[in-house]
Amino acid sequence: MKIAFVGKGGSGKTTLSSLFIRHLAARAVPVVAVDADINQHLGAALGLDESAASSLPAMGAHLPLIKEYLRGTNARITSPETMIKTTPPGEGSRLLRVQEDNPVYAACARTVHLDDGEVRLMATGPFTESDLGVACYHSKVGAVELCLNHLVDGPGEYVVVDMTAGSDSFASGMFTRFDMTFLVAEPTRKGVSVYRQYKDYARDYGVALAVVGNKVQGPEDVDFLRQEVGEDLLVTMAHSDWVRAMEKGRPPRFARLEDANRQALGILQQAADASHARRDPERYTRQMVHFHLRNAESWGNAKTGADLAAQVDPAFVLGEHVPVPQPG
Repeated sequence: MKIAFVGKGGSGKTTLSSLFIRHLAARAVPVVAVDADINQHLGAALGLDESAASSLPAMGAHLPLIKEYLRGTNARITSPETMIKTTPPGEGSRLLRVQEDNPVYAACARTVHLDDGEVRLMATGPFTESDLGVACYHSKVGAVELCLNHLVDGPGEYVVVDMTAGSDSFASGMFTRFDMTFLVAEPTRKGVSVYRQYKDYARDYGVALAVVGNKVQGPEDVDFLRQEVGEDLLVTMAHSDWVRAMEKGRPPRFARLEDANRQALGILQQAADASHARRDPERYTRQMVHFHLRNAESWGNAKTGADLAAQVDPAFVLGEHVPVPQPG
């Protein structure tokens, strides 16, 4: 299942993402973690030192390889250069699975060893000084969106994406690629402002959205969040000495995370599992095609010089039981 963590800057989104990833790894389930934030901190939150975190390969730098691999023998895609971030798979496309080895993972993913397990970690790459004034960060996350469009995941398999802060995630169709979106909100007016933006967008596209209250210090904070977000408040995370130690670079073993916070992470997993069980593959594919056609018309056709609507395979539905073509 595909899970996104979103929220305003400073809400603790990356910290919550890393805790959830650790929670899953401790249960020995397969996890692919993706740092898609403009500020790349997920690697450090998972325990990588500065050198290891900064040396993670940037997915954007491997976009030609990603396109060539995913294109496969799909006759509707005339060349890798005509693939854009929303290009949907079709007959002949190569698909990604959570539990496999493939050239995309070989180039872009690195294994991170945690206390009780391991995860594959991928990163978009940071927004560098050379990008200032000439690039949009959404071009960086295009590789992530393309991979999500071609990823087949089943029950008990998890793809966790730490998204960019604020409502920028809605600048593309990637926000519809998730079974569950967890919005991390502090118990403040600013903390819930992003929630209101997300709620409006999510409602229009049937996106499953749940609020995780963070930095909650008592019943008054819980009451505030409940008044502001209502039934969308799924769970709250209390103050954590474990997190404080982790932020200092000295985390104890994950098993020592406070019981209340461990239980909260379990509730997140249950919500994600339930949402994945309700996924409608046909609707999921229609949304993918919808945003591809919008992007093709607004900028893709002009950029590539091709009719990108022709890339849509009307008979193709991305689902768990779609056969995956082998490299060849």
